[in-house]
Amino acid sequence: MIATRLRQISLLLFSIALSAIAFFQLYARDRAAVSGGLRLLLVTATILFLALWTLLLRFQPYASQSILPCVLLLTAIGTMMIARIDHTKHTHVAVTQLVWVCVALVLVCVLIVCLRDYRVLRRFSYVSMVVGLVLLLSPMIPGLGKETGGARVWIGIGSRTMQPSEFAKLFLSFFFAAYLFDHRDQLAVGGRKLFGLQMPRIRDLGPIAIVWAASIGVLVLQHDLGTSLMFFAMFVSMLYVSTGRGSWLVIGGIAFIAAAVLAMNIFPHVGYRVDGWLHPFDPQVYGRKYGSSYQLVTGLFGMAAGGLLGTGIGQGHPSLTPLGNSDFIYASLGEELGLTGLMAILVLYFIIVTSGLITAMKIKDGFGKLLASGLAFTMAFQVFTVVGGITLVIPMTGLTLPYMAAGGSSLVANYILAALLIVISNWANKPHEDDKLSATMQYEALIALNGRTANRKRGGGGGERQGHATSPAIVAGSPNPDGFPNPDGFPNPDDSPNSGDHSDPGNPQGATQPIERPAPTSDFNAAIAADPDHVEDSDDTDGLAKLAQALNGGQL
Repeated sequence: MIATRLRQISLLLFSIALSAIAFFQLYARDRAAVSGGLRLLLVTATILFLALWTLLLRFQPYASQSILPCVLLLTAIGTMMIARIDHTKHTHVAVTQLVWVCVALVLVCVLIVCLRDYRVLRRFSYVSMVVGLVLLLSPMIPGLGKETGGARVWIGIGSRTMQPSEFAKLFLSFFFAAYLFDHRDQLAVGGRKLFGLQMPRIRDLGPIAIVWAASIGVLVLQHDLGTSLMFFAMFVSMLYVSTGRGSWLVIGGIAFIAAAVLAMNIFPHVGYRVDGWLHPFDPQVYGRKYGSSYQLVTGLFGMAAGGLLGTGIGQGHPSLTPLGNSDFIYASLGEELGLTGLMAILVLYFIIVTSGLITAMKIKDGFGKLLASGLAFTMAFQVFTVVGGITLVIPMTGLTLPYMAAGGSSLVANYILAALLIVISNWANKPHEDDKLSATMQYEALIALNGRTANRKRGGGGGERQGHATSPAIVAGSPNPDGFPNPDGFPNPDDSPNSGDHSDPGNPQGATQPIERPAPTSDFNAAIAADPDHVEDSDDTDGLAKLAQALNGGQL
Protein backbone atom coordinates (compact mmCIF):
# COMPACT_ATOMS: atom_id res chain seq x y z
CA MET A 1 0.00 0.00 0.00
CA ILE A 2 2.82 2.40 0.83
CA ALA A 3 4.49 1.71 -2.52
CA THR A 4 1.20 2.37 -4.31
CA ARG A 5 0.73 5.70 -2.53
CA LEU A 6 4.29 6.69 -3.36
CA ARG A 7 3.67 6.00 -7.05
CA GLN A 8 0.47 8.04 -6.91
CA ILE A 9 2.03 11.06 -5.24
CA SER A 10 4.97 10.83 -7.64
CA LEU A 11 2.57 11.40 -10.56
CA LEU A 12 1.23 14.56 -8.95
CA LEU A 13 4.71 15.82 -8.01
CA PHE A 14 5.93 15.14 -11.54
CA SER A 15 3.06 17.21 -12.94
CA ILE A 16 3.85 20.03 -10.51
CA ALA A 17 7.53 19.91 -11.51
CA LEU A 18 6.71 20.12 -15.23
CA SER A 19 4.40 23.05 -14.57
CA ALA A 20 7.08 24.83 -12.55
CA ILE A 21 9.59 24.35 -15.38
CA ALA A 22 7.16 25.90 -17.89
CA PHE A 23 6.57 28.98 -15.74
CA PHE A 24 10.29 29.26 -14.95
CA GLN A 25 11.09 29.25 -18.66
CA LEU A 26 8.50 31.98 -19.23
CA TYR A 27 9.98 33.93 -16.30
CA ALA A 28 13.52 33.51 -17.67
CA ARG A 29 12.36 34.82 -21.04
CA ASP A 30 10.64 37.87 -19.59
CA ARG A 31 10.45 38.40 -15.85
CA ALA A 32 7.56 40.83 -16.15
CA ALA A 33 5.36 38.03 -17.55
CA VAL A 34 5.22 36.34 -14.11
CA SER A 35 4.24 39.00 -11.59
CA GLY A 36 4.33 38.70 -7.82
CA GLY A 37 0.56 38.28 -7.60
CA LEU A 38 0.69 35.53 -10.19
CA ARG A 39 3.42 33.70 -8.26
CA LEU A 40 1.38 33.88 -5.05
CA LEU A 41 -1.67 32.42 -6.79
CA LEU A 42 0.48 29.67 -8.31
CA VAL A 43 1.72 28.64 -4.87
CA THR A 44 -1.84 28.73 -3.51
CA ALA A 45 -3.11 26.53 -6.34
CA THR A 46 -0.27 24.07 -5.76
CA ILE A 47 -1.12 23.79 -2.07
CA LEU A 48 -4.79 23.23 -2.93
CA PHE A 49 -3.88 20.46 -5.37
CA LEU A 50 -1.84 18.71 -2.68
CA ALA A 51 -4.69 19.17 -0.18
CA LEU A 52 -7.11 17.69 -2.71
CA TRP A 53 -4.87 14.66 -3.17
CA THR A 54 -4.76 14.18 0.61
CA LEU A 55 -8.55 14.34 0.80
CA LEU A 56 -8.77 11.76 -1.96
CA LEU A 57 -6.68 9.36 0.11
CA ARG A 58 -8.96 9.88 3.09
CA PHE A 59 -12.44 9.96 1.53
CA GLN A 60 -11.99 8.34 -1.91
CA PRO A 61 -9.12 5.87 -1.35
CA TYR A 62 -9.90 3.69 -4.40
CA ALA A 63 -10.39 6.54 -6.86
CA SER A 64 -8.45 6.78 -10.10
CA GLN A 65 -5.17 8.60 -9.56
CA SER A 66 -4.53 9.39 -13.22
CA ILE A 67 -7.18 12.11 -13.64
CA LEU A 68 -5.89 14.71 -11.17
CA PRO A 69 -2.29 14.96 -12.52
CA CYS A 70 -3.60 15.36 -16.08
CA VAL A 71 -6.01 18.10 -15.01
CA LEU A 72 -3.17 19.88 -13.20
CA LEU A 73 -0.89 19.75 -16.25
CA LEU A 74 -3.59 20.98 -18.64
CA THR A 75 -4.49 23.84 -16.30
CA ALA A 76 -0.86 24.85 -15.85
CA ILE A 77 -0.08 24.81 -19.58
CA GLY A 78 -3.18 26.85 -20.38
CA THR A 79 -2.50 29.39 -17.63
CA MET A 80 1.11 29.71 -18.75
CA MET A 81 0.01 30.58 -22.30
CA ILE A 82 -2.61 33.03 -21.00
CA ALA A 83 0.10 34.76 -18.94
CA ARG A 84 2.34 34.80 -22.02
CA ILE A 85 -0.34 36.60 -24.06
CA ASP A 86 -1.16 38.91 -21.13
CA HIS A 87 2.38 40.25 -21.16
CA THR A 88 2.10 41.19 -24.85
CA LYS A 89 -1.37 42.72 -24.60
CA HIS A 90 -0.85 44.24 -21.13
CA THR A 91 -3.86 42.45 -19.64
CA HIS A 92 -4.36 40.42 -16.44
CA VAL A 93 -6.45 37.47 -17.57
CA ALA A 94 -4.03 34.91 -16.08
CA VAL A 95 -4.54 36.30 -12.55
CA THR A 96 -8.31 36.00 -12.95
CA GLN A 97 -7.88 32.49 -14.35
CA LEU A 98 -5.86 31.37 -11.33
CA VAL A 99 -8.46 32.82 -8.98
CA TRP A 100 -11.05 30.64 -10.72
CA VAL A 101 -8.69 27.67 -10.46
CA CYS A 102 -8.53 28.14 -6.68
CA VAL A 103 -12.33 28.48 -6.48
CA ALA A 104 -12.75 25.31 -8.55
CA LEU A 105 -10.31 23.39 -6.34
CA VAL A 106 -12.16 24.43 -3.18
CA LEU A 107 -15.46 23.27 -4.70
CA VAL A 108 -13.90 19.97 -5.74
CA CYS A 109 -12.55 19.43 -2.22
CA VAL A 110 -16.03 20.00 -0.81
CA LEU A 111 -17.51 17.62 -3.37
CA ILE A 112 -14.94 14.91 -2.62
CA VAL A 113 -15.71 15.10 1.11
CA CYS A 114 -19.50 15.43 0.92
CA LEU A 115 -20.42 13.28 -2.08
CA ARG A 116 -19.47 9.89 -0.69
CA ASP A 117 -22.12 8.08 -2.74
CA TYR A 118 -22.79 9.44 -6.23
CA ARG A 119 -26.03 7.43 -6.46
CA VAL A 120 -27.79 10.10 -4.42
CA LEU A 121 -27.86 12.15 -7.63
CA ARG A 122 -30.35 9.71 -9.10
CA ARG A 123 -32.96 10.77 -6.53
CA PHE A 124 -32.97 14.30 -7.96
CA SER A 125 -33.21 13.37 -11.64
CA TYR A 126 -36.20 15.56 -12.49
CA VAL A 127 -34.93 18.36 -10.28
CA SER A 128 -31.70 18.19 -12.27
CA MET A 129 -33.70 18.38 -15.49
CA VAL A 130 -35.49 21.54 -14.35
CA VAL A 131 -32.29 23.18 -13.14
CA GLY A 132 -30.48 22.26 -16.35
CA LEU A 133 -33.21 23.68 -18.57
CA VAL A 134 -33.40 26.88 -16.51
CA LEU A 135 -29.64 27.35 -16.83
CA LEU A 136 -29.75 26.55 -20.52
CA LEU A 137 -32.50 29.06 -21.28
CA SER A 138 -31.46 31.75 -18.79
CA PRO A 139 -29.61 33.82 -21.46
CA MET A 140 -33.00 34.46 -23.08
CA ILE A 141 -34.17 36.48 -20.06
CA PRO A 142 -34.34 40.17 -21.07
CA GLY A 143 -31.75 42.25 -19.29
CA LEU A 144 -29.83 39.22 -18.08
CA GLY A 145 -28.66 37.55 -21.28
CA LYS A 146 -25.88 38.98 -23.43
CA GLU A 147 -25.09 38.31 -27.07
CA THR A 148 -21.50 37.88 -28.25
CA GLY A 149 -20.39 36.88 -31.73
CA GLY A 150 -23.95 36.28 -32.89
CA ALA A 151 -24.71 33.78 -30.09
CA ARG A 152 -26.73 34.57 -26.98
CA VAL A 153 -25.15 32.17 -24.48
CA TRP A 154 -23.98 34.52 -21.72
CA ILE A 155 -25.62 36.04 -18.68
CA GLY A 156 -24.07 39.05 -17.01
CA ILE A 157 -24.42 41.30 -14.04
CA GLY A 158 -22.43 44.45 -14.52
CA SER A 159 -19.04 43.63 -15.99
CA ARG A 160 -19.13 39.97 -14.86
CA THR A 161 -20.42 37.32 -17.23
CA MET A 162 -21.07 33.59 -16.97
CA GLN A 163 -21.86 30.88 -19.50
CA PRO A 164 -24.61 28.82 -17.81
CA SER A 165 -24.62 26.10 -20.48
CA GLU A 166 -21.36 24.77 -18.99
CA PHE A 167 -23.19 23.92 -15.76
CA ALA A 168 -26.36 22.88 -17.57
CA LYS A 169 -24.49 19.98 -19.19
CA LEU A 170 -23.76 18.54 -15.72
CA PHE A 171 -27.35 18.69 -14.52
CA LEU A 172 -28.72 17.35 -17.79
CA SER A 173 -26.25 14.48 -17.68
CA PHE A 174 -27.68 13.51 -14.26
CA PHE A 175 -31.17 13.49 -15.72
CA PHE A 176 -30.20 11.62 -18.90
CA ALA A 177 -28.41 8.91 -16.90
CA ALA A 178 -31.35 8.43 -14.50
CA TYR A 179 -33.99 8.46 -17.24
CA LEU A 180 -32.16 6.03 -19.54
CA PHE A 181 -31.39 3.71 -16.65
CA ASP A 182 -35.07 3.55 -15.69
CA HIS A 183 -36.29 3.04 -19.28
CA ARG A 184 -33.44 1.06 -20.79
CA ASP A 185 -35.54 -2.10 -21.23
CA GLN A 186 -38.23 -0.37 -23.29
CA LEU A 187 -35.67 1.48 -25.42
CA ALA A 188 -33.69 -1.71 -26.08
CA VAL A 189 -36.68 -3.47 -27.69
CA GLY A 190 -36.07 -3.72 -31.41
CA GLY A 191 -38.48 -3.17 -34.26
CA ARG A 192 -38.06 -3.88 -37.95
CA LYS A 193 -34.70 -4.29 -39.60
CA LEU A 194 -33.51 -1.68 -42.06
CA PHE A 195 -30.29 -2.18 -44.04
CA GLY A 196 -29.19 -4.82 -41.55
CA LEU A 197 -29.82 -2.66 -38.49
CA GLN A 198 -32.42 -3.44 -35.85
CA MET A 199 -34.36 -0.20 -35.76
CA PRO A 200 -36.24 0.90 -32.61
CA ARG A 201 -39.99 0.91 -32.43
CA ILE A 202 -41.78 4.07 -33.54
CA ARG A 203 -43.22 4.72 -30.10
CA ASP A 204 -39.71 4.56 -28.58
CA LEU A 205 -38.47 7.48 -30.70
CA GLY A 206 -40.05 9.98 -28.32
CA PRO A 207 -37.02 10.67 -26.05
CA ILE A 208 -34.56 11.27 -28.87
CA ALA A 209 -37.14 13.40 -30.72
CA ILE A 210 -37.69 15.55 -27.63
CA VAL A 211 -33.96 16.08 -27.04
CA TRP A 212 -33.44 16.84 -30.74
CA ALA A 213 -36.25 19.41 -30.63
CA ALA A 214 -34.74 20.97 -27.49
CA SER A 215 -31.35 21.19 -29.21
CA ILE A 216 -32.95 22.84 -32.24
CA GLY A 217 -34.69 25.23 -29.84
CA VAL A 218 -31.35 26.24 -28.35
CA LEU A 219 -29.99 26.72 -31.85
CA VAL A 220 -32.98 28.85 -32.93
CA LEU A 221 -33.28 30.95 -29.79
CA GLN A 222 -29.61 31.36 -28.86
CA HIS A 223 -27.90 30.82 -32.23
CA ASP A 224 -25.41 28.55 -30.46
CA LEU A 225 -24.48 25.61 -32.67
CA GLY A 226 -21.82 24.16 -30.35
CA THR A 227 -23.97 23.89 -27.22
CA SER A 228 -26.95 22.39 -29.04
CA LEU A 229 -24.82 19.76 -30.75
CA MET A 230 -23.00 18.91 -27.53
CA PHE A 231 -26.23 18.17 -25.64
CA PHE A 232 -27.66 16.13 -28.47
CA ALA A 233 -24.44 14.14 -28.90
CA MET A 234 -24.26 13.49 -25.15
CA PHE A 235 -27.78 12.09 -25.08
CA VAL A 236 -27.26 9.88 -28.15
CA SER A 237 -24.03 8.44 -26.75
CA MET A 238 -25.68 7.64 -23.41
CA LEU A 239 -28.64 6.14 -25.26
CA TYR A 240 -26.28 3.85 -27.15
CA VAL A 241 -24.53 2.79 -23.94
CA SER A 242 -27.90 2.11 -22.32
CA THR A 243 -29.33 -0.05 -25.11
CA GLY A 244 -26.30 -1.28 -27.05
CA ARG A 245 -28.12 -0.69 -30.36
CA GLY A 246 -26.17 0.93 -33.17
CA SER A 247 -29.40 2.05 -34.81
CA TRP A 248 -29.63 4.87 -32.27
CA LEU A 249 -26.29 6.19 -33.51
CA VAL A 250 -27.55 6.09 -37.10
CA ILE A 251 -30.74 7.94 -36.19
CA GLY A 252 -28.77 10.48 -34.15
CA GLY A 253 -26.30 11.02 -36.99
CA ILE A 254 -29.08 11.63 -39.50
CA ALA A 255 -30.80 14.06 -37.14
CA PHE A 256 -27.47 15.81 -36.53
CA ILE A 257 -26.80 16.27 -40.26
CA ALA A 258 -30.35 17.54 -40.81
CA ALA A 259 -29.96 20.09 -38.00
CA ALA A 260 -26.59 21.25 -39.33
CA VAL A 261 -27.91 21.77 -42.86
CA LEU A 262 -30.95 23.58 -41.49
CA ALA A 263 -28.83 25.87 -39.33
CA MET A 264 -26.45 26.63 -42.19
CA ASN A 265 -29.28 27.83 -44.39
CA ILE A 266 -31.23 29.75 -41.73
CA PHE A 267 -28.66 31.42 -39.49
CA PRO A 268 -26.05 33.67 -41.16
CA HIS A 269 -23.32 33.22 -38.56
CA VAL A 270 -23.50 29.43 -38.92
CA GLY A 271 -23.31 29.78 -42.71
CA TYR A 272 -20.26 32.02 -42.33
CA ARG A 273 -18.52 29.37 -40.25
CA VAL A 274 -19.21 26.74 -42.89
CA ASP A 275 -17.86 29.06 -45.60
CA GLY A 276 -14.76 29.72 -43.52
CA TRP A 277 -14.27 25.99 -43.14
CA LEU A 278 -14.71 25.18 -46.82
CA HIS A 279 -12.91 28.24 -48.27
CA PRO A 280 -10.67 29.73 -45.56
CA PHE A 281 -8.16 31.22 -48.03
CA ASP A 282 -10.73 32.69 -50.40
CA PRO A 283 -10.08 36.49 -50.54
CA GLN A 284 -13.78 37.25 -50.33
CA VAL A 285 -14.25 35.06 -47.25
CA TYR A 286 -11.01 36.24 -45.67
CA GLY A 287 -11.83 39.94 -46.13
CA ARG A 288 -15.47 39.71 -45.11
CA LYS A 289 -16.51 42.25 -42.46
CA TYR A 290 -18.67 39.78 -40.55
CA GLY A 291 -17.90 36.10 -40.47
CA SER A 292 -14.35 36.49 -41.82
CA SER A 293 -11.93 33.56 -41.82
CA TYR A 294 -9.14 35.87 -40.62
CA GLN A 295 -9.07 34.32 -37.15
CA LEU A 296 -8.98 30.78 -38.50
CA VAL A 297 -6.24 31.50 -41.05
CA THR A 298 -4.10 33.35 -38.49
CA GLY A 299 -4.30 30.39 -36.15
CA LEU A 300 -3.30 28.01 -38.95
CA PHE A 301 -0.26 30.13 -39.84
CA GLY A 302 0.68 30.27 -36.16
CA MET A 303 0.67 26.48 -35.88
CA ALA A 304 2.62 26.25 -39.15
CA ALA A 305 5.26 28.60 -37.72
CA GLY A 306 5.62 26.31 -34.71
CA GLY A 307 6.60 23.31 -36.80
CA LEU A 308 7.49 20.08 -35.04
CA LEU A 309 9.06 21.40 -31.83
CA GLY A 310 7.68 24.96 -31.67
CA THR A 311 9.38 28.32 -31.41
CA GLY A 312 9.80 27.98 -27.64
CA ILE A 313 7.89 29.48 -24.74
CA GLY A 314 7.86 33.25 -25.03
CA GLN A 315 9.44 33.32 -28.48
CA GLY A 316 6.38 33.20 -30.75
CA HIS A 317 3.60 35.64 -31.59
CA PRO A 318 0.40 34.00 -30.34
CA SER A 319 -1.14 37.37 -29.51
CA LEU A 320 -1.65 38.02 -33.23
CA THR A 321 -4.45 35.43 -33.30
CA PRO A 322 -7.80 36.87 -32.14
CA LEU A 323 -9.00 35.19 -28.92
CA GLY A 324 -5.67 33.40 -28.69
CA ASN A 325 -6.12 32.89 -24.95
CA SER A 326 -9.61 31.36 -25.13
CA ASP A 327 -11.21 29.97 -28.30
CA PHE A 328 -7.90 29.64 -30.15
CA ILE A 329 -5.56 28.74 -27.29
CA TYR A 330 -4.82 25.43 -29.02
CA ALA A 331 -3.39 27.32 -31.99
CA SER A 332 -1.36 29.56 -29.65
CA LEU A 333 0.13 26.52 -27.94
CA GLY A 334 0.89 24.93 -31.31
CA GLU A 335 3.02 27.94 -32.25
CA GLU A 336 5.26 27.84 -29.18
CA LEU A 337 5.16 24.12 -28.30
CA GLY A 338 4.94 22.73 -31.82
CA LEU A 339 3.24 19.58 -33.02
CA THR A 340 4.98 17.58 -30.28
CA GLY A 341 3.43 19.72 -27.57
CA LEU A 342 -0.02 19.52 -29.17
CA MET A 343 0.19 15.72 -29.32
CA ALA A 344 1.18 15.65 -25.64
CA ILE A 345 -1.86 17.79 -24.79
CA LEU A 346 -4.15 15.42 -26.68
CA VAL A 347 -2.62 12.48 -24.82
CA LEU A 348 -3.51 14.13 -21.51
CA TYR A 349 -7.12 14.50 -22.64
CA PHE A 350 -7.05 10.92 -23.88
CA ILE A 351 -5.97 9.69 -20.44
CA ILE A 352 -8.83 11.55 -18.73
CA VAL A 353 -11.45 10.29 -21.20
CA THR A 354 -10.07 6.75 -21.10
CA SER A 355 -10.14 6.75 -17.31
CA GLY A 356 -13.80 7.74 -17.43
CA LEU A 357 -14.65 5.01 -19.94
CA ILE A 358 -12.74 2.37 -17.96
CA THR A 359 -14.68 3.44 -14.89
CA ALA A 360 -17.93 3.03 -16.84
CA MET A 361 -16.92 -0.48 -17.89
CA LYS A 362 -15.85 -1.56 -14.41
CA ILE A 363 -18.72 -0.23 -12.32
CA LYS A 364 -21.72 -2.52 -11.87
CA ASP A 365 -24.33 0.14 -11.13
CA GLY A 366 -26.25 1.05 -14.29
CA PHE A 367 -26.72 4.68 -13.31
CA GLY A 368 -23.01 5.10 -12.61
CA LYS A 369 -22.13 3.38 -15.88
CA LEU A 370 -24.30 5.77 -17.88
CA LEU A 371 -23.17 8.85 -15.95
CA ALA A 372 -19.45 8.08 -16.25
CA SER A 373 -19.67 7.27 -19.96
CA GLY A 374 -21.79 10.37 -20.62
CA LEU A 375 -19.39 12.70 -18.83
CA ALA A 376 -16.35 11.15 -20.51
CA PHE A 377 -17.94 11.37 -23.95
CA THR A 378 -18.98 14.98 -23.34
CA MET A 379 -15.37 15.95 -22.69
CA ALA A 380 -14.15 13.95 -25.68
CA PHE A 381 -16.76 15.58 -27.93
CA GLN A 382 -15.86 19.06 -26.68
CA VAL A 383 -12.13 18.51 -27.27
CA PHE A 384 -12.82 17.07 -30.73
CA THR A 385 -15.02 19.97 -31.82
CA VAL A 386 -12.52 22.60 -30.63
CA VAL A 387 -9.41 20.93 -32.07
CA GLY A 388 -11.26 19.88 -35.21
CA GLY A 389 -12.52 23.41 -35.79
CA ILE A 390 -9.08 24.98 -35.42
CA THR A 391 -7.44 22.38 -37.70
CA LEU A 392 -10.15 22.59 -40.43
CA VAL A 393 -11.51 19.10 -39.77
CA ILE A 394 -14.99 20.47 -39.02
CA PRO A 395 -16.52 23.97 -38.91
CA MET A 396 -16.00 26.12 -35.83
CA THR A 397 -18.61 25.59 -33.12
CA GLY A 398 -17.70 28.18 -30.47
CA LEU A 399 -16.92 25.69 -27.68
CA THR A 400 -13.83 26.15 -25.50
CA LEU A 401 -11.02 23.75 -24.65
CA PRO A 402 -11.55 22.27 -21.15
CA TYR A 403 -9.10 23.31 -18.39
CA MET A 404 -6.99 25.44 -20.75
CA ALA A 405 -9.09 28.22 -22.28
CA ALA A 406 -9.62 31.44 -20.34
CA GLY A 407 -13.01 31.59 -18.66
CA GLY A 408 -14.27 30.78 -15.19
CA SER A 409 -17.52 29.05 -16.18
CA SER A 410 -15.87 26.40 -18.33
CA LEU A 411 -13.05 25.91 -15.84
CA VAL A 412 -15.24 25.37 -12.77
CA ALA A 413 -17.75 23.16 -14.62
CA ASN A 414 -15.05 20.89 -16.03
CA TYR A 415 -13.35 20.62 -12.64
CA ILE A 416 -16.66 19.42 -11.20
CA LEU A 417 -16.92 16.97 -14.10
CA ALA A 418 -13.48 15.57 -13.25
CA ALA A 419 -14.48 15.32 -9.57
CA LEU A 420 -17.58 13.31 -10.49
CA LEU A 421 -15.46 10.90 -12.52
CA ILE A 422 -13.12 10.53 -9.55
CA VAL A 423 -16.00 9.76 -7.16
CA ILE A 424 -17.51 7.21 -9.53
CA SER A 425 -14.11 5.58 -10.08
CA ASN A 426 -13.78 5.15 -6.32
CA TRP A 427 -16.95 3.03 -6.34
CA ALA A 428 -15.82 1.14 -9.44
CA ASN A 429 -12.49 0.16 -7.89
CA LYS A 430 -13.76 -0.43 -4.37
CA PRO A 431 -13.82 -4.12 -3.29
CA HIS A 432 -17.43 -4.82 -2.31
CA GLU A 433 -18.51 -7.48 0.14
CA ASP A 434 -20.98 -8.81 -2.41
CA ASP A 435 -18.09 -9.80 -4.66
CA LYS A 436 -16.73 -12.26 -2.10
CA LEU A 437 -17.83 -15.86 -1.88
CA SER A 438 -20.31 -16.62 0.84
CA ALA A 439 -19.23 -19.18 3.43
CA THR A 440 -22.03 -21.52 2.34
CA MET A 441 -20.90 -21.53 -1.29
CA GLN A 442 -17.30 -22.06 -0.21
CA TYR A 443 -18.34 -25.03 1.89
CA GLU A 444 -20.40 -26.60 -0.89
CA ALA A 445 -17.64 -26.19 -3.46
CA LEU A 446 -15.01 -27.66 -1.18
CA ILE A 447 -17.17 -30.66 -0.20
CA ALA A 448 -17.81 -31.35 -3.89
CA LEU A 449 -14.09 -31.23 -4.61
CA ASN A 450 -13.25 -33.47 -1.66
CA GLY A 451 -15.73 -36.11 -2.80
CA ARG A 452 -14.43 -36.05 -6.35
CA THR A 453 -10.79 -36.34 -5.25
CA ALA A 454 -11.58 -39.18 -2.84
CA ASN A 455 -13.32 -41.14 -5.59
CA ARG A 456 -10.39 -40.72 -7.92
CA LYS A 457 -8.01 -42.00 -5.28
CA ARG A 458 -10.15 -45.15 -4.84
CA GLY A 459 -10.39 -45.59 -8.62
CA GLY A 460 -14.19 -45.90 -8.80
CA GLY A 461 -17.32 -43.93 -9.52
CA GLY A 462 -17.46 -43.12 -13.19
CA GLY A 463 -20.22 -40.67 -12.52
CA GLU A 464 -17.92 -38.65 -10.36
CA ARG A 465 -15.40 -38.46 -13.15
CA GLN A 466 -17.98 -36.77 -15.27
CA GLY A 467 -18.29 -33.95 -12.86
CA HIS A 468 -21.19 -35.16 -10.64
CA ALA A 469 -19.60 -34.31 -7.32
CA THR A 470 -20.87 -35.47 -3.98
CA SER A 471 -23.38 -33.01 -2.60
CA PRO A 472 -23.95 -32.15 1.05
CA ALA A 473 -27.53 -33.33 0.50
CA ILE A 474 -26.42 -36.97 0.34
CA VAL A 475 -24.09 -36.93 3.32
CA ALA A 476 -25.06 -39.74 5.69
CA GLY A 477 -25.87 -38.75 9.21
CA SER A 478 -26.73 -35.19 8.25
CA PRO A 479 -29.39 -33.66 10.52
CA ASN A 480 -31.50 -32.67 7.49
CA PRO A 481 -31.47 -33.40 3.75
CA ASP A 482 -29.79 -30.11 2.97
CA GLY A 483 -26.86 -30.76 5.24
CA PHE A 484 -27.25 -27.26 6.77
CA PRO A 485 -29.43 -27.47 9.89
CA ASN A 486 -28.89 -23.87 10.88
CA PRO A 487 -30.97 -21.09 9.28
CA ASP A 488 -27.87 -19.24 8.10
CA GLY A 489 -26.74 -22.22 6.05
CA PHE A 490 -23.67 -23.12 8.11
CA PRO A 491 -23.05 -26.64 9.46
CA ASN A 492 -24.31 -27.44 12.92
CA PRO A 493 -21.54 -26.77 15.43
CA ASP A 494 -22.63 -29.88 17.36
CA ASP A 495 -21.68 -32.05 14.41
CA SER A 496 -18.15 -33.24 14.85
CA PRO A 497 -16.13 -33.32 11.65
CA ASN A 498 -15.77 -37.09 12.05
CA SER A 499 -19.11 -37.75 13.69
CA GLY A 500 -20.31 -40.10 10.99
CA ASP A 501 -19.33 -41.91 7.85
CA HIS A 502 -20.50 -40.48 4.58
CA SER A 503 -21.79 -42.91 2.01
CA ASP A 504 -20.07 -42.55 -1.29
CA PRO A 505 -22.35 -43.34 -4.25
CA GLY A 506 -19.34 -43.67 -6.51
CA ASN A 507 -17.86 -46.57 -4.49
CA PRO A 508 -19.00 -49.88 -6.01
CA GLN A 509 -18.37 -51.77 -2.76
CA GLY A 510 -20.53 -49.33 -0.85
CA ALA A 511 -17.57 -48.49 1.35
CA THR A 512 -17.71 -45.37 3.36
CA GLN A 513 -15.05 -42.87 4.06
CA PRO A 514 -15.30 -39.94 6.42
CA ILE A 515 -14.97 -36.57 4.79
CA GLU A 516 -13.54 -33.99 7.07
CA ARG A 517 -15.59 -30.79 7.04
CA PRO A 518 -13.55 -27.60 6.94
CA ALA A 519 -14.87 -24.62 8.80
CA PRO A 520 -16.43 -22.00 6.51
CA THR A 521 -14.13 -19.07 5.97
CA SER A 522 -14.45 -15.69 4.29
CA ASP A 523 -11.41 -16.38 2.14
CA PHE A 524 -11.71 -19.17 -0.39
CA ASN A 525 -7.99 -19.68 -0.72
CA ALA A 526 -7.73 -20.05 3.05
CA ALA A 527 -10.38 -22.78 2.90
CA ILE A 528 -8.33 -24.66 0.35
CA ALA A 529 -5.16 -24.25 2.38
CA ALA A 530 -6.96 -25.57 5.47
CA ASP A 531 -7.45 -28.98 3.82
CA PRO A 532 -4.43 -29.65 1.60
CA ASP A 533 -4.93 -33.44 1.58
CA HIS A 534 -7.91 -33.21 -0.70
CA VAL A 535 -6.51 -30.78 -3.29
CA GLU A 536 -3.45 -32.69 -4.41
CA ASP A 537 -4.81 -33.34 -7.86
CA SER A 538 -3.77 -30.49 -10.16
CA ASP A 539 -6.86 -30.83 -12.32
CA ASP A 540 -9.10 -30.48 -9.29
CA THR A 541 -7.14 -27.50 -8.05
CA ASP A 542 -7.53 -25.79 -11.41
CA GLY A 543 -11.22 -26.59 -11.43
CA LEU A 544 -11.63 -25.14 -7.96
CA ALA A 545 -9.75 -22.01 -8.99
CA LYS A 546 -12.02 -21.61 -12.01
CA LEU A 547 -15.05 -22.13 -9.81
CA ALA A 548 -13.83 -19.52 -7.36
CA GLN A 549 -13.14 -17.10 -10.20
CA ALA A 550 -16.59 -17.64 -11.67
CA LEU A 551 -18.27 -17.17 -8.33
CA ASN A 552 -16.23 -14.07 -7.55
CA GLY A 553 -17.14 -12.59 -10.93
CA GLY A 554 -20.83 -13.21 -10.43
CA GLN A 555 -21.03 -15.64 -13.35
CA LEU A 556 -22.67 -18.39 -11.29
